Amino acid sequence: MYAIVKTGGKQYKVAPGDVLSIEKLNAEVGDQVELPVICFVDGDTIEADPEKASAVSVKAKILDQYRDKKKLVFKFKKRKNYKKMRGHRQYLTRVRIMSVGDDVYTPKKAEKPVTEDAE
Repeated sequence: MYAIVKTGGKQYKVAPGDVLSIEKLNAEVGDQVELPVICFVDGDTIEADPEKASAVSVKAKILDQYRDKKKLVFKFKKRKNYKKMRGHRQYLTRVRIMSVGDDVYTPKKAEKPVTEDAE
């Protein structure tokens, strides 16, 4: 069972237990948030109509609020002596999908904590 959710202008395929980094959500670490569903797949049943699929709830727990690695933006025009270097660090939120519809995530006993490099 999985769903496709839309957040931050992007779409993600999620299943219970998945850990993903999405654009910053305004919530505290440990809070549970509900993500909007646009498609839902349950075995043989596929619900692609966003209005009907939104009846399914996808709940996620916020694990971390952090900033991504710096992305360099370099502008350059040859033979014009024009160079401009800028950097950008995006604010991100790391979430774990706790449930998709009736399917609930159950953690294993010896589960390692999620670090920033585990993407």
